[in-house]
Amino acid sequence: MSERIAVIGAGAWGTSLAVLLAHAGKEVTLWARDPDRAAALHGTRLNDRLPGITLPANLAVTGDMPAADILLLAVPMRGLRAVTSLLPQHGALVLCAKGLEPDTLLLPPEMFPNRGVAVLTGPNFAHEIAALLPAASVLAATDASLRARLMAALQTPTLRLYGSADVTGAALGGAAKNVIAIAAGVVIGAGLGENARAALITRGIAEIGRLAAALGGKAETIAGLSGMGDLLLTCTGASSRNYSLGIAMGQGGRLEDILAARTGVTEGVATAPALLARAAAAAADMPITQAVTKLLARETNIPEAIGQLMGRALKDE
Repeated sequence: MSERIAVIGAGAWGTSLAVLLAHAGKEVTLWARDPDRAAALHGTRLNDRLPGITLPANLAVTGDMPAADILLLAVPMRGLRAVTSLLPQHGALVLCAKGLEPDTLLLPPEMFPNRGVAVLTGPNFAHEIAALLPAASVLAATDASLRARLMAALQTPTLRLYGSADVTGAALGGAAKNVIAIAAGVVIGAGLGENARAALITRGIAEIGRLAAALGGKAETIAGLSGMGDLLLTCTGASSRNYSLGIAMGQGGRLEDILAARTGVTEGVATAPALLARAAAAAADMPITQAVTKLLARETNIPEAIGQLMGRALKDE
């Protein structure tokens, strides 16, 4: 008997996961918080967040919280807390949001201290997942039996899953890559060159790894799909909201104006100061994250930020 899957959140990412799983013949329900939006998605089979993608006929859409064996929680971080109180108490919970909660500085799995959870993360653009292009992700869960069960249930012909026991490292990689992507965009937007972007991405991996270890995760997790893989995609892909925001800032755009022209969430803007605060509490050195945070807050400018990064004390890699 197949497992019933519910995808909680009908944004681009949630819808793409629901489309992917439905095409693989799985029993899937997509939940939208707004009943009118749920009705529109059900009727038109189209989501304006995923142009050109038609929802499969076997994908159910509802505005009522569904019961399921597996719940994929795919709402943005800013709405995650509000949705948690609506979730059914039964069903394996897979967290698909990337970021930290700004007020508490918690990573998604830390928001569920009394419930075993898994994390699904990796280098995945929503529109490519929905278009059934080949991709890979990490399914992290500390419980080996739960991990194996979820991997078997969520694997599809176009999404290859790799398991991990490091829930903290996987969640951190998904959050921190958005901050480094803003920095990479600034580098390209300001015309600082490909050498600088490559160096920044590499050192970004190093500082995320330091924080992962400080929080009880594994630095080597950041060298895999949930860290380096996601970082490379987000720091180079034209579809990356965080990278494109950085490019616009590097070209002289004001943060407020850039955000006002967007409909989607650029998670790195809220994640940067939260990540820096979390790093400070863990005594983890994150100079790139610090530079991005100061740029976003207008506490420095691009030449000053580059000068501070390039002028740091010499050390071995």
